[in-house]
Amino acid sequence: MISIIDYGAGNIQSVYKAMNFIGCDCVITRDKNIIMNSDGAILPGVGSFGDTMDTMTSYGINNTVTDYINSGKPFLGICLGLQLLFPKSEESPNASGLSVFDGTITKIPSGQGYKIPHIGWNSIEIKKGSRIFKDIENNSYVYFVHSYYLNAADKDIVAAQTQYGVTIDAAIEKNNVFATQFHPEKSGETGLKILRNFADIVKGGED
Repeated sequence: MISIIDYGAGNIQSVYKAMNFIGCDCVITRDKNIIMNSDGAILPGVGSFGDTMDTMTSYGINNTVTDYINSGKPFLGICLGLQLLFPKSEESPNASGLSVFDGTITKIPSGQGYKIPHIGWNSIEIKKGSRIFKDIENNSYVYFVHSYYLNAADKDIVAAQTQYGVTIDAAIEKNNVFATQFHPEKSGETGLKILRNFADIVKGGED
C-alpha cells in the first residue's frame, strides 16, 4: 500500500485518482502508524513553503516524513513536496524545511518574456540511468505550476532538468527518495508512466 500524506494540499485528490487509475492500492492519511507501515509514501504539494511547513509541523507530519525517508522505503515528493525536502525557500525566508538534501529554492527571474508563475508544459532533459524515468524518452513534456525552483547543491541527485529562463532542477533521485517539481498526475501518459515507475519501485521493495 502507498500512503498519500495528507496535510490539506490542493492536489491530493488528483494524485489519489491518478494512482487509482494505474491500479495502485493507496490511502490518503496523516496517521503516522499507517504511513510508517506503508510500502511507499507520496508527499504532494500545492501552496506556500512557510504555510505548509507550519501545517505539517502542527500535525507532526514533518517528523513523520523524515522518519519515513530514514526507513529506506520509497518516497515521492511532488511540486512543493520536492521543495520541502530542502532547508529554506526565498518564498518564506523565516521558515525551515526538512533539510533532507542541500540546495536553494529561489524565485524564477522575471523578464525575457518568461511569465511568473511558470504554468504549462516544458520538456525535460533526463539523466541516464534514472529509475523514476525508466523507459521515458528524453525531452518528454511534463506539466509545471510554480514560481520557485530548485538549484541542488549536489548535482548527482538531479534526475532531470528543464529550461525556463534559468536551468531548473526538475527532479531528484537518491536511494529511496524521488521528487519532481512538475506534476506527474497532470502530465498525461508521461506522468502516468512516472507514477507507474514509482509503483514498480515500491513493489520491488515489498517482502
